[in-house]
Amino acid sequence: MRRTIFGLIAVLFLAACSAPAAEAPPDISGDWHGSIQTPGTPLDFGVSLAGDGGTFDLPAQGLRALALHDVRLDGQAVTFRLPDVPGGATFDGTLSDAGTITGSYSQGGQTVPFTLSRGALPTPGRPQEPKPPFPYRSEEVTYPSGNLTMAGTLTLPSTRGPFTAVLMITGSGAQDRDETIAGHKPFLLLADTLTRAGYAVLRVDDRGVGGSTGDLQQASYDDLTGDALAGLAFLRSRPEIDPTRIGLFGHSEGGYLAPLVAQQPGAGVAFVMLMAAPAVSGEEVLVLQNRLLFQQAGAPPEQVQAQIDYVRKLSGMLRAGNYDGARQLARDRVTAQTAALPEDQRPTAEETEAQLPATPAYRAVLTYDPAPALRALRVPVLAFYGGKDLQVPPTQSEPALRTLLAGDPDTTIRTFPALNHLMQPAATGAITEYSTIETTVSPEVLDLVSGWMRERF
Repeated sequence: MRRTIFGLIAVLFLAACSAPAAEAPPDISGDWHGSIQTPGTPLDFGVSLAGDGGTFDLPAQGLRALALHDVRLDGQAVTFRLPDVPGGATFDGTLSDAGTITGSYSQGGQTVPFTLSRGALPTPGRPQEPKPPFPYRSEEVTYPSGNLTMAGTLTLPSTRGPFTAVLMITGSGAQDRDETIAGHKPFLLLADTLTRAGYAVLRVDDRGVGGSTGDLQQASYDDLTGDALAGLAFLRSRPEIDPTRIGLFGHSEGGYLAPLVAQQPGAGVAFVMLMAAPAVSGEEVLVLQNRLLFQQAGAPPEQVQAQIDYVRKLSGMLRAGNYDGARQLARDRVTAQTAALPEDQRPTAEETEAQLPATPAYRAVLTYDPAPALRALRVPVLAFYGGKDLQVPPTQSEPALRTLLAGDPDTTIRTFPALNHLMQPAATGAITEYSTIETTVSPEVLDLVSGWMRERF
């Protein structure tokens, strides 16, 4: 529920470079890689310098080829700026005789150390990512959802059908059909695992992403429920699919939507699988998520409480439909957080407007109560959590889910103590850790999902 709720905290960090003094100015052009020493987990980043500009990559935050400005070499000192992020960022470093750069980067009133060495940022390994040729059929598909076009990939076993089928529902934020996060493609891996096990899988680009049309930020839960129902109708139209055995797999915010879709008249959902699904209101999830993430980042108690107060007030305004008030509250929050920055490092009005969390989609998440839809489920349900998940903490949602599903005769609920929100083996569970972990989805989770399906279908 995957920068939203479930990834609604977006912490952007940046980089710097420095150059030595010499009789002839040293050449700092080319590729550099290093890390920013943020609290909890260092962030790996890379820069490519050319003249007075260059580019910046921070895989953990999904940042690629952002433009660097004002690259300056003055003796041993190197500075450059990354203005196109909230609050702007400045790097101040010193080039050593050994050819490394160390210094500090500043953004949003915070300053932390960084280091850089020559060479491109290594591409992290993704050993689980499926690669063709595949032992099954894969088809690019489109189908209507009202006036919109939804685009996705349907994978079908190479054996003879009709097949049990799974419709995948992504987490919050604009997600592609593979649910690409921090360089990982968990939905691609899960679809590959299920299709190899004998099941058809449909994974779909969100509204406004890839081949799908529409605007996700303007979508209500009625809209997103309609998109899922359109996916179910498409699957039932295919002769390879058994129309009585179609189920849903929802991750994070998708775990809100899957039970809601299952309750719609004519949905005909045969089973539901929930990965890191919240079982309390969006406001309560976001409050605890903010508290845990801010505490892990080393924020003082008063800063943590200020953030919680802001989330509560914003939620109340959005619940009342006061979008103008919510936008102004968010503007004031950004202004207060960046007031100490030099004027040329503060976000522009356009940058501020682009990040205001006051849209119908944000309201839908914050105000949703999943209890009625979960309580009404009467189909087989598999739900699982990661014990180190800081985005949808299992301590909050798992007990609630067990209570709400008590009336369902076929319910399996598991928590994997060492896994995070993406079901990766994790040290801290921090969002910044996702890209540094080679595993996309823990094999024990893949075994649970395919084994649970085989027992029932």
